[in-house]
Amino acid sequence: MDCKNKNQIPAKKKKNYLVNKDFKVIIIHSINSYPGKVFSAQFLTTMAAIFPILLVLVTSFSLSQATPTNSRLFREYIGAEGKGVRFSDVPVNPNIEIHYILSFAIDYNTSSSNPSPTNGYFSVYWDTDNLTPSAVSSFKAHHGNVKVAMSLGGDTINDQFVYFNPKSINSWVSNAIHSISDIASNYSLDGIDIDYEHFSTDPDTFAECIGRLIFYLKQQRIVSFASIAPYDNATVQPHYLALWKKYGHLIDYVNFQFYAYPKGTSVSQFLKYFEIQNSNYGGGKVLVSFGTDESGGLSPQNGFFDACISLRRINKLHGIFIWSADDSKKDGFPYEKRSQNFLANSK
Repeated sequence: MDCKNKNQIPAKKKKNYLVNKDFKVIIIHSINSYPGKVFSAQFLTTMAAIFPILLVLVTSFSLSQATPTNSRLFREYIGAEGKGVRFSDVPVNPNIEIHYILSFAIDYNTSSSNPSPTNGYFSVYWDTDNLTPSAVSSFKAHHGNVKVAMSLGGDTINDQFVYFNPKSINSWVSNAIHSISDIASNYSLDGIDIDYEHFSTDPDTFAECIGRLIFYLKQQRIVSFASIAPYDNATVQPHYLALWKKYGHLIDYVNFQFYAYPKGTSVSQFLKYFEIQNSNYGGGKVLVSFGTDESGGLSPQNGFFDACISLRRINKLHGIFIWSADDSKKDGFPYEKRSQNFLANSK
């Protein structure tokens, strides 16, 4: 993607955890610390029986979790291309859940002709003339089914690649927490999306930085949801898979960029790609996607909604996202309207 310019459970309600006795876990919220302490599975089972509000953060295995099912979630990126799109322009079907994602906040400095990384100090690079804090507040006030998030990273800034380039894990996380908290508060945002596409560090460092950031933001209720936006690339995918392996329980949605596959992708090929990525991000809500620019993948004209029907039949249509509102404005958002109507009529 380019850039131009979770309440306390009632005391009598018991919650059961299925634990493999061969593993260990980290328990948080029952103690006021993070990353916490390592306890045996026997201890966990005992504590879960005593304290039904216990929240468990998994590190080396997954808790038993419900399989994701069909969803009426529509998501779209907005503001990255500087094409003057406003919230008043975009369609809003009241019968579905909608997320518009401001793109992008980037930890780069553009005061000189050569943009440089700022080690987690994020600034806003979406269309601030039209997508203002007051515009976000008004949009959400008029549409109770709408939430607004911000995406971090992106592909380029001033025609140069945006790299994930932390000086250290601790310093990047600290800086990111402060700057993102300020932006989220100023814009009354509900969530964050992670869309780094270039990396100057290893997958484990990326996973730790982003995982700690998401944990803090959700624990402090600065945001209520988080998503990631990977695509099938030998350099990109390992970073997101490392993040998913360690912190996937904190990630609510996977905005997989299926439009990064070749143009002319067929329905059968698309469904194969989906099954591969749905397996890669096992237990996650992998959304299907297309682009309204010159992207590849499976387009609406060539059977995208046929693929959605197939996924809906097997309870795997976790939602639809589009790149991007900026590119759709000139045509009046026909595929946004079609996607939202499709989801509203889904059963």
